[in-house]
Amino acid sequence: MKSDRLLSILLLLQTRGRVPARELADRLEVSVRTIYRDVEALSASGVPVYAERGRHGGIELLAGFRTDVTGLTADESRALFILAAQGAHAALGLDAALGSALRKVMAALPAPHRPAAEATSRRVLVDATRWKGGPQPAVDLDVLQDAVFADRRLRLRYRHSGAAEPSTYTVDPYGLVSKAGVWYLIADRRGRPRLFRVDRVRSATLLSDPVRRRPGVELVDAWEVLRRRVEERPGGLDVTVRVQRSRLDLFLRLNSASLTALPEDDGESAWVTAHLSYGFIREARTLLAFGEAVEVLTPPEVREELAGTAAAISALYEGERVPRRRR
Repeated sequence: MKSDRLLSILLLLQTRGRVPARELADRLEVSVRTIYRDVEALSASGVPVYAERGRHGGIELLAGFRTDVTGLTADESRALFILAAQGAHAALGLDAALGSALRKVMAALPAPHRPAAEATSRRVLVDATRWKGGPQPAVDLDVLQDAVFADRRLRLRYRHSGAAEPSTYTVDPYGLVSKAGVWYLIADRRGRPRLFRVDRVRSATLLSDPVRRRPGVELVDAWEVLRRRVEERPGGLDVTVRVQRSRLDLFLRLNSASLTALPEDDGESAWVTAHLSYGFIREARTLLAFGEAVEVLTPPEVREELAGTAAAISALYEGERVPRRRR
């Protein structure tokens, strides 16, 4: 609606100062011509807004102008009180600040919206942590936050998964991301985006050098590249299995990331065929968790890998040792 768009423009100008018309148009998903018409409407209603054309121009409010805007809709009011996992705020040292901010927002809400907002905070909770995720190590974000907000470089001692000793890196941070309750530092190393899991950072030192980010790249851009790299990693190893129907639901839930297609199920057979894709042959070892309820049909090298692993496990509990091939 136009009224919502006018309010959004006003809030953006109050927060950002001068903003190019093209940026406003992109953020509000309208044309530049529509933005200029909205600016005229704001001016006609008494808001001291003006536009400057040219390379360094933009739309801006008259210096010193402020307005107390509390025109939140009912849905916007409710959205503010659906709290995410409290662990994220606690890790950033913002639990108390969040509670204080919400109390101020509640006081500023239009009276008709307050009961709905209060009910939402008591009836809806978002917990971003996984079930049975295991104990999470304490994460100290202080130095990382300092580097992110001060635009300074960082020296990290970082232990990769499976590595015996940490490695040392000098990085240019973009920001911090909390993914399903796990914190990550997004940073460039030698001009390329890297993902550092914060609980694997053994030490972090704030350097005096200013950060050297790639021009035009923001946190959301770097995160999108890294997220896709993880989620869209090519498999390369196609595996066909058959699954006992009694375990099919659990199998599909636990292997959803590796499935290449939903299995064809006639609803009658005792076994159902499924197709998966793995990046490395060792990843297929997770199928052993299903015991005799899952059988690998192809390829032969995966059958050999699981047979060898099962033999080694059997020998371990029988007191023998079976040499394993290195892959």
